[in-house]
Amino acid sequence: MSHRLSVATLVSAMALAACGNSGSVEDESATATAAAAGAPAVQLVDVPKALQLTADPSIRIIDVRTPEEFAEGHIERAELFDFNAGGFSEKIAELDRGATYFVYCRSGNRSGQATAIMAELGFTHVYDLDGGIVSWLAAGAPTVG
Repeated sequence: MSHRLSVATLVSAMALAACGNSGSVEDESATATAAAAGAPAVQLVDVPKALQLTADPSIRIIDVRTPEEFAEGHIERAELFDFNAGGFSEKIAELDRGATYFVYCRSGNRSGQATAIMAELGFTHVYDLDGGIVSWLAAGAPTVG
């Protein structure tokens, strides 16, 4: 009977350990160290968070769709940086790496690639709209143009 109790105790202890806090001190410390070392920070955000970000006038909004897509409707204050046009990386490289950017495209593919380029170039405050303008419009968020 004591063997069964020992096994039950061991199984319970293992289950509790597996359910521990995934945001451990070591994880937080590593994240803080990476941020302090200038590691790029790109965050994928949903529409509610995107609405908060786009309401902040200090955040630059970058639309990486084509001029035709942009003309059909875009997020207010968005600047067009056509990902498919030649010289995209060079144009992005001219931006202030310390500023904060909100980037989107149609569905999230081009913005994911664009934000990866931004991270490689050393940008540290970049937000990418999950699902692109498709998710923005599906949520009833406003566009202009």
